[in-house]
Order: sequence, then structure tokens, then C-alpha cells
Amino acid sequence: SQTKKAGSTPRRTEETSCDPDSQTVSSRAEEADPSGEENKPKESDCRPDREVRVDLQGSELWKRFYEIGTEMIITKAGRRMFPSVRVKVRNLDPCQQYYIAMDVMPVDSKRYRYVYHSSQWMVAGNTDHSCISPRLYVHPDSPCAGETWMRQVISFDRVKLTNNEMDDKGHIILQSMHKYKPRVHIIRHDPRIDLSQIQSLPAEGVHSFSFPETEFTTVTAYQNQQITKLKIDRNPFAKGFRDPGRNRGVLDGLLESYPWRGPLSLDFKPFAIQLQG
Repeated sequence: SQTKKAGSTPRRTEETSCDPDSQTVSSRAEEADPSGEENKPKESDCRPDREVRVDLQGSELWKRFYEIGTEMIITKAGRRMFPSVRVKVRNLDPCQQYYIAMDVMPVDSKRYRYVYHSSQWMVAGNTDHSCISPRLYVHPDSPCAGETWMRQVISFDRVKLTNNEMDDKGHIILQSMHKYKPRVHIIRHDPRIDLSQIQSLPAEGVHSFSFPETEFTTVTAYQNQQITKLKIDRNPFAKGFRDPGRNRGVLDGLLESYPWRGPLSLDFKPFAIQLQG
């Protein structure tokens, strides 16, 4: 089945009410009861029946990166992730309001280094993550009804990773050369709590999910050339890097238009004549 694009707004054909008295009984439920007894109204659709499920979108691409060893660039200004975390949610209460959020947690307490001759990451020592408190990125569409969340792909493509411990822009702060894994949280809305103003998970009403293939190592420059190539090949925003001819033409044009001074040429013949004289 096709998946709707991230960020698209599903077209509503009819509004769903959370009032049990206003629920419309489906056509199948309106069929005559063989026993002759009057049909009983079915239970409200606004009650959760099953366990909440979250499916990672683009998992095949994530797995390709994971097999090589995913690396994510972190900068002082903040850098977006590629691949980005995109999910589909199932089995929410259609009429309940939910926040959906993401954070990034350390996989372990180790620091890593890349060994080029063996093309693999090795443990370089221990580290302490307690100096950086995890930040919670709340999806900008929150809070929203479960029905709406389940109709769309939920994308965290605006999340930015930074190594600036003094960041005040809400980016997720991480340390370079460490392994991390994103987590997605489905949080039942509590009117007493404004999640947009806090940076930690509430004590209850939270379903948390993580996916092994989304684990990555933070870097300030890509270490593995295979990762660089795969990112250029698959990232739609890296089109310029995939077209070297076009990119070269632009570069040449810039160089020609820039007022460079010509190379300084010296004529040593007069000096030679004087020396011989």
C-alpha cells in the first residue's frame, strides 16, 4: 500500500465526533438482528482497543546505512538528519489528543574513533553523558487527535543535531564520536501539562519506541567514504554533488567572474645582461 508523503494534510470527508451519543452506527451494524431483537449500539470508536504500534518509514534505506555504519554530521549551528526519522502510528484512540515527540539517547557510555585501514569504528575510551541533559523535540503538529495522526506519515525532518552545549534554538545536543539512537514517544495529552514548554517526558501516559537500524555515530566530518557516497546518492538535497559537470561549470563561472589578478611574470633577461656586463 502506498504511503502518504510526510507533511501532507489528509483530506477529510467527514468530521469525527468524540461524543458517544453522536456516534453514527455503521451500515453493517444496522443489519437486522436474526433474533428479532433491536440492535444494540456498538461501543464508541473513541476507546482504544489494541496496543499502540509505530512503524518506521524508509526502513530499507536506514538498514543500508546501518550495514555500513551510519554517521550523522553535527555542527555548532545544527544539521538535519539524513535519513530523517519518519513513522506511521496505529491503534491510537481516534478522539484522544496526543503529543508526538522524539529524543536521541546514547547507546552506551563509550567514545569511538574510526580506524581507516580496517574501515570500522573502535572504542577509544569511556565518556560521561550526564553533563548533557537529553532534549525532547515535540512535533510541531502536537497536540492532535489520534485520528489525524494515524492518517499521515509523521516526519521529524526538521530535527537538527548540534554539538553546541550552549545552544538556545532547541536543537538536540550531542557529543561527537559517540553512538546514539532516536526514540519516538506517543504521549497522551494531559490538560494539566503543556509539553511544548518542558524538555522531559511525563511520568505516565507515554508509549516509547526505538528501532535498531536507526543507530548512528556522530561526526563533524564523514569518516567512511561509503557513507559519503550513499548520502550523496540518496539525499534529494544533494543533487548538485551528483552532477559533477554542472557543478564544475558553476565553479568555473564563479572563478572567471571573480577579479583575480593575473600571475606575476618576471623577465630575468635584463638582469642576466647586467650581470654579464
